[in-house]
Order: sequence, then C-alpha cells, then structure tokens
Amino acid sequence: MKETTLQTRVRILLEDWRFFLALAVAIPILLIGLWLAFDVTVGIAFLILGLALLAFSAEKSVEHSIGIASALRMSPLMIGLIMVSLGTDFPEITNSIISSALGHGDINVGDSFGSVLAQMTLVLGLLPFFGGAFRVRRDEITVMGAGEALVLIAALSMVEKGYISWMNAVFLVASWPMLMLITRNIIKKPTVAPHTGQKLSYHLGIAILGFLGIAVGSFIVIKSVIALSTVLQVSEYFISFFVVAIGTSLPELVVDLTAVRKKQYEIAIGDAIGSCLVDAGFSIGIGPLIFGRITVSGRLAETTGLYALFFSIIVITILALREKLDRKVGVLFVVIYLCSYVMLYV
Repeated sequence: MKETTLQTRVRILLEDWRFFLALAVAIPILLIGLWLAFDVTVGIAFLILGLALLAFSAEKSVEHSIGIASALRMSPLMIGLIMVSLGTDFPEITNSIISSALGHGDINVGDSFGSVLAQMTLVLGLLPFFGGAFRVRRDEITVMGAGEALVLIAALSMVEKGYISWMNAVFLVASWPMLMLITRNIIKKPTVAPHTGQKLSYHLGIAILGFLGIAVGSFIVIKSVIALSTVLQVSEYFISFFVVAIGTSLPELVVDLTAVRKKQYEIAIGDAIGSCLVDAGFSIGIGPLIFGRITVSGRLAETTGLYALFFSIIVITILALREKLDRKVGVLFVVIYLCSYVMLYV
C-alpha cells in the first residue's frame, strides 16, 4: 500500500529530527573529547568518528540542496557550483581565517593550493570507482575550468613574492562572485530538480545543518590527522598542502560521491570544480582580508601552485574532450595526484 502525502512528509520529518538529535549529541562529545585528551589511540578513534559524521551530514546536505534547487527554480549545476561548493569549502574558509589570525600564512595558502590539487585530481579520480562513470558537458566544464585557472593564476602572481597584501585579498575575494555571475549568464540551464513539496526555508535549514555537520566533522578529522602526523616532524607548508588539504577535501569527496550515487551528476561536478574556484580565490583571500597582510613561503607556494595549475588545465582539457568521467580517466587523475608527492620531495 502506497504512502499518502501526509505520511511521506511525517516520515521525512522524523528522519530529519533524528539528524538534528545526532548532531546535537555527537558534536559536543567529540569536541570536548578532542579538547580534554588526545593520544594516538584517541586520534584514530576520533578520525573514524569524524569521517562518520562527514558521511552522515553529506547525505542530508545533498538531499536538501536538491530541494533548494527545485524551490528556487535553479539548475542542480548552479546549486552545486554556488551553494554546495561554499558549504563543502567551509573548512578551508575557516582554516584561512584562523591561520591568518595566528600569523600562519603557509597553512592558509598550503591548504588552499593543496585542496585545489586534491579536488581536481584525487576527488574527481575516485568518483567513478565508488559512484560509477557519468557524462559531463563540454561547455560547462570549459567555462568552469577556465574560471578556476584564471583565479589560480592570479593567486600565484601574488604568493610568489612571499606575501598577500590586503588589496590582493580584496581582489581574490571579489573574484568569486564575479565569476559566479559570469558563469551563470553563460551556462543557462532551465532544468530543475523534481519538486519535493517542502518549503524553501525547511530545505535551507536542513542543508545548513548538514554543512555544519560537514564542517565539524572536517575539523575533527583535520585535528586528528595533524596530531597523528606530528611524529613525522615535517614542515608546516608540507602538512598543510598534503595532510590538511586531504582533510579539508573530504567534504567534497563525500558530498560528490553521495550526489553521484543519487544520480545528481551536475551537483557533483559543480561542487568539485566550484570548490576549486572558492579555494583558489575566496578561501586564500578571506583571512588576510580580515586580518591584513600575511607572509608565505614564496618559492614553495609558487612551485606547488604551478603544479596544481598545470594539472588542473590537463584535467579540464581531458574532461572537455572526452565528455565522460570513467575509471580509465580516474586512474590517470589519481596518479597525477600521487606524483605530486615526488615533485614536492624533489
């Protein structure tokens, strides 16, 4: 016997209230535990719990982002490119603000450049293995990829001199809304997601909570990974570029995998490339915009940034030519990411 509309809404509400309860209980416990005690065993346990919180929150954020797309009569691609990418990039944005306030510019830039590389290669490369192959549109990939490359070039021209000034930060932060406006005007997609019957405010509230859960889960994962990796005694920029960037890219991986499994491919590709747009400009600039000029390891930032830029262009070109993301391409993207470890070591 089929459910009535009222029964369906009640069931959805109950599922979402369980989500509220899980966040209300899990987040304080995890944060207090991180604050009071931390060793290797606790670090591994919190790493697993943080990943679980990420996966759980991602499910809700994608589900209700689709509802927002329907209510606003926007395409899933633009929702992924604008809203979902900002939500999944919240860890990088937060990291930029905190690291800039503390005077650690290398953490800000290293995390942002590392996230661009991880999302353009590792995240996109893993999607077809765990979510299945899917097709992409050449015009969408080209427009979004060109915007990402331009912002990354601008950021590189700033960090190579060893600092980011307040005016540099203004330009980087302003580049994001300008590129979103340009992209929206070029890519006009009338298709919307099926209407769910729920109000916009309801979807927006659940989506925000989902992204909050993603941010907290990412914070827990990052803190766990950094604590576990201190025994290696490696440089701050290295940890930020690889370890922290992997942690802050987990929301994109989890959200995009969830979107692919729900066959919302445009949300996935919009978030994957949209997050790189946020990382390359807005994320790097927001910290120094608030707290003023920051210094960075210019030569190291330039080298790693050029690597991220060069292979971002390669990834965009391959996707635009093939118009498909499958396992063959996925293997190549993952190999490109792994080769970056050798590059930085040399």
